[in-house]
Amino acid sequence: MNLNLHGSAIPSGLTRRARSFVSVHGVKVDVPPVEEHRQWWLDRDVPAEVIDSMAAFQQRWGGLVLPPSPMYNGGPRYLSVDSAEASEEDGWSFEAGVQRAAVPYSFRIGPSGEFGIRADRWFPLHASVEGWVESLALSHHAAFWARQVTKVTGREVDGLDLDGFEPVREVRGLADTWWRGADSLVAVYTGEAEACSWPAGRTAWIYSGLDAWGLRAGVED
Repeated sequence: MNLNLHGSAIPSGLTRRARSFVSVHGVKVDVPPVEEHRQWWLDRDVPAEVIDSMAAFQQRWGGLVLPPSPMYNGGPRYLSVDSAEASEEDGWSFEAGVQRAAVPYSFRIGPSGEFGIRADRWFPLHASVEGWVESLALSHHAAFWARQVTKVTGREVDGLDLDGFEPVREVRGLADTWWRGADSLVAVYTGEAEACSWPAGRTAWIYSGLDAWGLRAGVED
């Protein structure tokens, strides 16, 4: 276990905010390399290129433990490769980490590296694992600096006025997105509602009363 993540121990490609978040709040536990099980996967008709993607994920992200997400019952307990499977509609994906609590879906990495959830259907939340980590970092940062935090759900989410807001690009949002206004940040989570056919599960968190540091923490587009 590595309790002091810094320098090369933190995956590249993250913003200053996310690197600080991982360094201060993350730890890394030992997980087995995929190469130990490559033949096992090959024997079960998992394509070699999918196993290569699993190995790259495990080397880069495997064992990373981060604080819980405000949604998805906290997200994965830690990042680690597990079952690979294919569907005719979505192609190959593999598990990105076990759940912290009982939820009706798994956390998976899609065929193009997307981070998402799969219940009866696959729904990518972010275009990459980096996007998921950036979203975690931003939710932690915004909650600390906001003067007020408001949660809205279901139909109330559709009534949000985001005119004048801009997307927060570093989260690489797909089903889940972040928006930046003059003095507030808004996180909109729709993945769980879509994956589970549960419209009432649409949720937005509004972080209000932010100054320039609270809005960006030194991160520029």
